[in-house]
Amino acid sequence: MNNLAVQTPKEPVLADLNALYETMSAQEILRHAIEEQFVDRITIVSSFGAESVILLHMIAEIAPTVPVIMLNTGKLFGETLRYRDRLQERLGLMDVRAVSPDPRELATEDAKGGLWQRDTDACCDLRKVRPQARAVAPFDALITGRKRFQTGTRAQMQIIEKDTDGRYKINPLANWDLDQLKAYIEEHNLPRHPLVKDGYLSIGCMPCTNRVEEGGDYRSGRWADSDKDECGIHLNIDGDGI
Repeated sequence: MNNLAVQTPKEPVLADLNALYETMSAQEILRHAIEEQFVDRITIVSSFGAESVILLHMIAEIAPTVPVIMLNTGKLFGETLRYRDRLQERLGLMDVRAVSPDPRELATEDAKGGLWQRDTDACCDLRKVRPQARAVAPFDALITGRKRFQTGTRAQMQIIEKDTDGRYKINPLANWDLDQLKAYIEEHNLPRHPLVKDGYLSIGCMPCTNRVEEGGDYRSGRWADSDKDECGIHLNIDGDGI
């Protein structure tokens, strides 16, 4: 009889991991998370937006088989969908998964497609929050492209966090600024999202994304003329958008 017990992954200590990751580069954080801490239990959620190519490039160089989840809300720019296809081919990403809203929920809650005009929070919940929750359910950790400079609520976020559902969120670019992002793209000669040159600095769904006027805040083109700056897929233990 085999008396060897099945080994289960050891629960990481959040404070220890944050202390470790604060000393690492983004690439080192990713390599540790993918190859040591969350082996075969980690994914990345990517918008294929203005700076998504940076993390996708890093991951492709470490492990191109890491699942890449894209929330295809049904309201994305056509340029974003074509950019996704281009990056998948260019970087050699082997497991890109497009996740859509439940058609039954769409028929019940947004049959005419205009929910975003009446209630942006409800629209984001229907088209982003719930589909992502279903998609990441099999994973223990997910990688995000959030940075501390993007919004006031993100300024204090840690490099690795534990969400209310018990899942870990890893933010390898938390300490990066715009100059570092641009420098990485230029250094590696990576293709930019085609809308960047037209003044779109943060790119989400088409109805809720505007150009940023010169000198404007980085994310001022998202949900313009409202105080909303998060779609709801990133929540901390207090329920606040981060």
